[in-house]
Parts: sequence; C-alpha cells; structure tokens
Amino acid sequence: MAPGIPLLAVRGSAGTSLLCGPPQCEQHSQQTTCVTFSRDGTLLGWCNRKGVSVMKSSDGSPVSTFNLPKTALMEISPLSNVLVTWQPYTKTQDSPQGEANLQLFDLQSGRLLKALYQKKVDSWCPSWSDDEKICVRIVNNELHFYENNDFDSIANKLHVQKVSDFALSPGGQPSKVAVYVPGSKGSPSFVRLYQYPNFGGPNAALANKSFFKADRVTMQWNKKALAVLVTASTEVDKTGASYYGEQTLHYLAVNGETALVQLAKNGPIYDVAWSPSSSEFCVVYGFMPAKATIFNLKCDPVFDFGTGPRNAAYYRWVTVLPVGLLDVLLSQVSKPQAPDTTFFSWCPDGEHVVTATCAPRLRVSNGYKIWHYTGSVLHRFEVASGTELYEVCWQPFPDGSFPERPIKYQAAPSELGTTQAPPTQAYRPPALRHLPATASSKLHEDEPPQDLRPGLSGEKSLSKTALKNQRKREAKKAAKQESKPEPEPLSDSAPVTNSQSEPSSGDPETDKKIKNLKKKLKAIEELKEQQAAGKVLQKNQLEKIQKEEQLLKEMEELQIGH
Repeated sequence: MAPGIPLLAVRGSAGTSLLCGPPQCEQHSQQTTCVTFSRDGTLLGWCNRKGVSVMKSSDGSPVSTFNLPKTALMEISPLSNVLVTWQPYTKTQDSPQGEANLQLFDLQSGRLLKALYQKKVDSWCPSWSDDEKICVRIVNNELHFYENNDFDSIANKLHVQKVSDFALSPGGQPSKVAVYVPGSKGSPSFVRLYQYPNFGGPNAALANKSFFKADRVTMQWNKKALAVLVTASTEVDKTGASYYGEQTLHYLAVNGETALVQLAKNGPIYDVAWSPSSSEFCVVYGFMPAKATIFNLKCDPVFDFGTGPRNAAYYRWVTVLPVGLLDVLLSQVSKPQAPDTTFFSWCPDGEHVVTATCAPRLRVSNGYKIWHYTGSVLHRFEVASGTELYEVCWQPFPDGSFPERPIKYQAAPSELGTTQAPPTQAYRPPALRHLPATASSKLHEDEPPQDLRPGLSGEKSLSKTALKNQRKREAKKAAKQESKPEPEPLSDSAPVTNSQSEPSSGDPETDKKIKNLKKKLKAIEELKEQQAAGKVLQKNQLEKIQKEEQLLKEMEELQIGH
C-alpha cells in the first residue's frame, strides 16, 4: 500500500477493521451492524450488538460509549457535536405506545439531548447545515427546524400539505430546502425550493417544478447550493417498455429557472452525478448499451461518452462505472477489469479507488481491491470461506486536504500488476471452431464519444447523421442560389423599399399570410440547425419541424394563386 493513504473501514461477518489503521482496531472483532465516520474523518463509530462505540481514527482511543445494542443506523453531525442513532420502532406490554427510537446525544459528554419517534426508516436521520446552525427533520406534513442543536424547542416550521421528502442544501447560511409533494387525483407532483426562514406568503418559493409520473423522487443539490436535480420515478412502466418503471430528470435553480432535462435515448435513468465544481452534471441513461452525457447548467448536452455497458457515474475527474468494468473515460486513462463489482468509491486523495463485492448483493467471492486509477492493483483481500463482506468505506477528509495532481497515463508500479481488459472475441460453437473465422455482426453498434459544445470542434463534433443533413442543406441552398435569376440593377435614384425587396401579390391579406409562413419556415430552419449541432429539441420543437412540408405547400399555393 502507498504511504499516506486514508484509512479504509471494512465491515463483515468476521468483524470490523481498519486498513492501514491503528492496531487497536483489530481488537473490535465482534460482528457489527453499522459503521460511520465523522464528516472530517477524525472519528469512527460502530455498533457491535452490545453497544455503540466512538473512537479517534488517529490512535483508536475511545471517545464515548453508549448502551444501545439494538442500533441499526447511526450518523455523526457535520461538526462532530451530535451522534444520532436509530433502531427499529417496536411496541411492548410495558410501552404500548412504543419507545422513542431516534436518539440524539452530545458526542463528547454522552448526554442524551433528545429522544424522538421515527417509525419509518426513510428519511430517518435529521439533516444539518455544514455549520450546524440549522437542523431539520420531517414530521407528518411538516418540516421541523432546530437552531444551534437546541432540540427542546422548534425554531421554525414549514407546512406543505402531504410533503413526503426533503433535501437540505449543503454549505452554510443561508440554507435552502427542497420539498417534494406527490400528486393525487389527477393533480401533478411538485418540488419547491425555499430559503430558510422565508416560508410564508405566495412568493416565498424560490422555484417550483410540477410533473406527472412520479411515485418517488431523488433530490440532489450541487455543492454550491445553486440548483437541484430531481429524478422522478414510477414503480411500473405502463407502456411495458421497462421492468423498472419510468424515470424523468428535472432541474430547478434558486434563481427560479426550471427545466426538463431532455435525454437522447429512451430507457431508465441509472445514475445522476453533479461535478465537484457545480457547473455541470453527468447522466447515465437509456436501454443497454446505455449513454452517458454531461450537461451544463442550461441543461444543454456538452459532451457525450457514447454508448456502453455502464450504469453509474462518479466524479473525481469523470469516471463512469460500467457493469463489471471500471471505465475511466477521460482520455481513456485505463480500463481495468473488476468482475462482480457491487461497490465503487473514489479515495479522498483522488489517486486511488476501491472496488468491492459485498453481501447481500452477492454472497460469493466477497472481497475488495484498492487500485491506482491507472489500473494497477495495490491491495487485494478476499474474505475467508463461510464469512461475508458487508461494507467498505474511505475515511473522509475536508476539502483541500489533498492537492490536485496531473493525470498520469502510465500504470503505477505494483507487485500485484494490473488487470487491463483483454481484447474480446466473439463466441464460436465448438462445431465451427475448425472453420475459418467469418465476420460477425454486433447486436448493438456502440456510438463513439463526441464533443457537443458548439464552435469548438467544427465538423468533427457532429454525428454522422448530423453531418449528412448539414451537407444536404448546404447542397440544396447552393442549387437554389444557382437557379435564382440575377436581379435587375436599380437606379441610383430609386429608393429601396419593402415593396422592392419583397414582391407584393396585390392582396394585402395574402401578403400577410405569406409573411407569416416565411417567419415560421425561418424558425424551423433555425431549429434544424440546432438539431444538426447536437442539441436535443423538445417535443413541441420537433412537431414544428414536421410541419415544414405542409407550410411549404401552403406557400406555393398562395404564390401560384396570385
């Protein structure tokens, strides 16, 4: 292992340990139900069915212990002031109303700050702003806001009828919150953005986006808290095209702008990821082989990675995780093989990644590998027979802890070597293997990557179809210019008027109709140029293009009739 690499927490049926961590961690070998790091990585907490323990990551020294053997989930607040634990809600004869199962503790003193009821595991954990001045949780149809970790009094409430989910913005003040309300009885679902504590009045919402076909949503703020991406999903695709239902992607910005992100291929949305700079986002979508496209804040596509067997996106630079392969697509730095991968994560140093095969997704071949991003395997571990691996996670670090380094293309030295993907060959039945090989046809023709930014790559940035259409238009325009008669020269004294530049039919009503038709045809021509440049048009814009022949026919009839 390279020196100075962050700790890696490993949780399995044989216990919990820290890779490259203090030796004291190896003593905690009991089976654990959950593990969590603090936001800055200085603390590590876990529950081993006997209680909850929190220790320092640097030397393994204990910080606090809690007698909470039933804890199933736990989190540490951003500034490491509060420990939150959750256990399944249960009722007993002694407590027919059930026991408070969500508990908040002062992490240093171990004092219980508040015990609350949280029956559902969804949205179980309260959300804090990064400075911990605001904390919010959902209760029935309300969002309850607490200030400065004072949980004895509710500082503010946001009541939105039938609100079912929310997302608090990252960063400090002013905090924003996105709330989701599912639709019912023909009314659409919607997401609204608010800024704390401005919740009252008809104009309080910063942005509002309504949409149909949404049984649930996932809301993702970008790092600068300027915009939210909302992935809306249905449980069932009524058209029968997808087993996984339908998904749509929506964009909301705090300046009020909203949009439906137009995707160039039908099919499910597998993953959405914001870039660390908050200036763009990557979407992996479409029936396999899936597409991966980067969009700017105007929801225009700026780079398309083409198609391939991929289903997730992770930003450090730009990384896309395909099914069974780790595919680093920026300049194709490397393409190592990681079969049966169920988990992937960038190391905070930006130099390493971990891939793992975890239970219960897969209960065989459990283990993990640590790689250099150039494809070298630096560490490999496989669990013993009869044991399972549940979870691996990197020790977090504050932003700026590791300097950004230039991208390398030569594989880092390693005793374990690399696992670059070998060239694949088409399968041939045994009965045909003695015969000469013949050209085989692919089930899918993979689309190559293309830069969609206008004006930067010229013709090379256009697809084959777009280039073909562009050449057709240019040839048609040239032929039209050649067949057009030369205009007679005007005398110097004759002023150029509208009647000279556009001949009149003699009927003002007909002239008006011709002028409107020309205006519509010009707009259609502009849309076709945008489409040729790679821009994804909306449905109403595509319908306008389809009416071009009808408009040309109307124009010809008007001109012939007069």
